[in-house]
Amino acid sequence: MSNLEASTAIVTCRETDHPDVSAIEILTPREVPLGGLRAMPVRRTLPQRQRSLIGAWCFADHYGPDDVAETGGMKVAPHPHTGLQTVSWLFAGEIEHRDTVGSHCMVRPGELNLMTAGAGIAHSEVSTAKTTVLHGMQLWVALPKAARNTEPTFEHYAPEPFTVGSARISVFLGTLAGDTSPVRTFTPLLGAEIVLEPGAVLTLDVDPSFELGALVDLGPIELCGSQVDRSELGYLAPGRSTITVRNPGKHQSRFLLLGGEPLGEQILMWWNFVGRSDEEIRAYREQWQAEFDAHSAGEGAETEQFGVVEGYRGKWIPAPPIPALPLKPRG
Repeated sequence: MSNLEASTAIVTCRETDHPDVSAIEILTPREVPLGGLRAMPVRRTLPQRQRSLIGAWCFADHYGPDDVAETGGMKVAPHPHTGLQTVSWLFAGEIEHRDTVGSHCMVRPGELNLMTAGAGIAHSEVSTAKTTVLHGMQLWVALPKAARNTEPTFEHYAPEPFTVGSARISVFLGTLAGDTSPVRTFTPLLGAEIVLEPGAVLTLDVDPSFELGALVDLGPIELCGSQVDRSELGYLAPGRSTITVRNPGKHQSRFLLLGGEPLGEQILMWWNFVGRSDEEIRAYREQWQAEFDAHSAGEGAETEQFGVVEGYRGKWIPAPPIPALPLKPRG
């Protein structure tokens, strides 16, 4: 998914000190419209001033359930990415994905679509005609410095759900409760969907080197004794070897458990690019705009970093204006 905000700011992402392992930090979302005449609203919990990263997870949008007849669904034209992996996870609906390495795949509920941008990729995302309700999450993972210029790739994986007591778990990245995803990551990561029946209590062993986030879709839940409501993200600092989650309500609760070792690097995020310096981000924008201009004129670009999304009919997304002042890390 693209970041389609009209005013795109630089985001400096860096680790935050964790003085109290026992504390639960609650991140509340802000609503962001994803462009267009009928902007599809999303609820964004990462990044924000309070916290930029959870492990290498650097971006989290939660959307729906949306009536496509009212919102128009998802219609994201070809746009670029660098230095990250996109993680698409649906609860309802279907999205058609196309990218410049030739991938053409549907995003469906309970199935992982992971795109590694590396040195540069472009893709489109469009909800299908049969989709009446769209509901899911779009997440980004920052690639570490050593892997950020890797070749772009795409992977699809449908994890097999399993039960632990009154909980149903689907592990799509990393390892949890004895189940391991085969999907490659470039830093130690965890990603899993967990559904809890009313009144259920679940205790899980976790890697104490990981920081963790529980992003709630259906709630509330109680995370290690603290309530986390729908669309909120409950953050846990490294240092725990177990966590306990309870569903205090009368209906099912559902959340994504995200985690990983602290990245240990400072990154810059601007628009759909993850980089390390002002010069690098500006070079990405200049290159994408050159390819956009050439494509719009019906020509081929002199050099291609991002490529062409075959099979997509329509205009690409141009790069937004970039701030005149140098993009510098804060702190």
